[in-house]
Amino acid sequence: MSWGTELWDQFDNLEKHTQWGIDVLEKYIKFVKERTEIELSYAKQLRNLSKKYQPKKNSKEEEEYRYTSTRAFVATLNEMNDYAGQHEVISENMTSLITGELSRYVQELKQERKSHFHDGRKAQQHIETCWKQLEASKRRFERDCKEADRAQQYFEKMDADINVTKADVEKARQQAQLRHQMAEDSKAEYSSTLQKFNSEQHDHYYTHIPNIFQKIQEMEERRIVRIGESMKTFAEVDRQVIPIIGKCLDEITKAAESVDHKNDSQLVIEAYKSGFEPPGDVDFEDFTQPMKRTISESSLSNSRGDGRSEPKFGGKSKGKLWPFIKKNKLMSLLTSPHQPPPPPPASASPSAVPNGPQSPKQQKEPLSHRFNEFMTSKPKIHCFRSLKRGGAGPEDFSNLPPEQRRKKLQQKVDELNRDIQKEMDQRDALTKMKDVYIKNPQMGDAASVDQRLAELGQNIEKLRLEVQKFEGWLAEVEGRLPARTEQPRRQSGLYEAQNPSAVNSCAQDRESSPDGSYTEEQSQETGMKVPATDFDDEFDDEEPLPTIGTCKALYTFEGQNEGTISVAEGEMLYVIEEDKGDGWTRIRRNEDEEGYVPTSYVEVYLDKNAKGAMTYI
Repeated sequence: MSWGTELWDQFDNLEKHTQWGIDVLEKYIKFVKERTEIELSYAKQLRNLSKKYQPKKNSKEEEEYRYTSTRAFVATLNEMNDYAGQHEVISENMTSLITGELSRYVQELKQERKSHFHDGRKAQQHIETCWKQLEASKRRFERDCKEADRAQQYFEKMDADINVTKADVEKARQQAQLRHQMAEDSKAEYSSTLQKFNSEQHDHYYTHIPNIFQKIQEMEERRIVRIGESMKTFAEVDRQVIPIIGKCLDEITKAAESVDHKNDSQLVIEAYKSGFEPPGDVDFEDFTQPMKRTISESSLSNSRGDGRSEPKFGGKSKGKLWPFIKKNKLMSLLTSPHQPPPPPPASASPSAVPNGPQSPKQQKEPLSHRFNEFMTSKPKIHCFRSLKRGGAGPEDFSNLPPEQRRKKLQQKVDELNRDIQKEMDQRDALTKMKDVYIKNPQMGDAASVDQRLAELGQNIEKLRLEVQKFEGWLAEVEGRLPARTEQPRRQSGLYEAQNPSAVNSCAQDRESSPDGSYTEEQSQETGMKVPATDFDDEFDDEEPLPTIGTCKALYTFEGQNEGTISVAEGEMLYVIEEDKGDGWTRIRRNEDEEGYVPTSYVEVYLDKNAKGAMTYI
């Protein structure tokens, strides 16, 4: 089966067919190219989708991804990212193995086809030229024969005419002979041309054209084989990434199987556990006795004085609201709201300040009113020291419940220890570099790293001091956490507000004054005073703050609350912390006595490193 023998007369159709084959190849190249674009677009969309749902760094979402279900989701996102990468591999392989190769092959194919059909046209032109030569020789032979016949007839006519001279007859005879000779020559030339044409025609149809068509056939068959191989490569490119895609899917399945509902439930406990014990039973209070009621040790309001109890109120409201109100919020409602620092007295006499900043006179207020206020208004912040600049919480996390505070402090200690290890690694590396410089001075100056080593030493020392500070707070919190087997008792639901000292005592049981540390004490017996050692005193474990200036007391101030200090008019003291906008200044009398006084009661002189002297009047 050969195109040269079977299709010897189909030159034009073969030319059209081979052009169609090239068009098909180019169409397939375009198809593969669009497929690669789709793969790239799909991979890009998958990556964007994975990136969109990735947890944001330093955000609340990042904390939520510690659960097994959310970690499995993150693993799924990561695997989808790898899955997208495999589609990019498909696109790259198809571009290099199919699109690029076929594009080059098409250019070569077009050149080869052009060459073959050029040879075919050249052969056709040659045989057409031979045919034209044969036709010209044939016409010339025919014309000479006709001329010879006419000359012979003219000679015979002249020879038969008696009126014609002998010379004319001889001339006609010579002319006839000449024509016959020319006819014989044309005959010989025609015969020779005919033989040559037949030979050329035979070579054309049995040698040249078959060879050319055979080459065209081979070219077309190579094109067909090449497009088939490309289609096979098209499938192989997909098949090569199937194992990796399968691994991605296996990892997603593995991540899904790692979801542990029990572990997630435990994490919820660790995240939100306050460390408090639930309240105990409420004692029965007999209102039928015609005598002054005594507040039980488990009553809701633990009065520190001998004040009288409130009459019965809002029993239904109390019964409904008590189970849904947290103990710390309920106790905060029973205390007086935080008061701003007192204004300076009209005179400098001690009598101008009767109670100090935290001891305003309270009027009796039913507990139901407190409940209604709690349910209809936002909770108030009683600790002015918890309002740090920038909205951040206190450094010792004293605004958190004990269990959460312990976790935060432990995380801070671990973070500081990691920072110390990094600094120590850098110091060790610089020490080794310095040793190398000492042994080989041409490599560098050993003194050039001394400054950096000193900086690292200072940083390590600062970090260690920070660790000690946070470890002190951590030890304090761990020592104050209640035992798991203890059962605290709930205090009575009645509120004793007739004696202002009882209000202050109740407030001090829940939170220490201006320092902002969070405290939680177990219920004490009625009338018993909580020992000072049970309170959270953050100053015991902290490093002494440096002095930033001095101050002079303009008025006498009686510091009656936790965290405040008493000063006398005209007394000179040291300033260790400026007023941060809450109306209080932290001062120190000596190494053992320091606390807060209202800023308006003192005249502050900051040292030269603190923006000059400043006076609060």
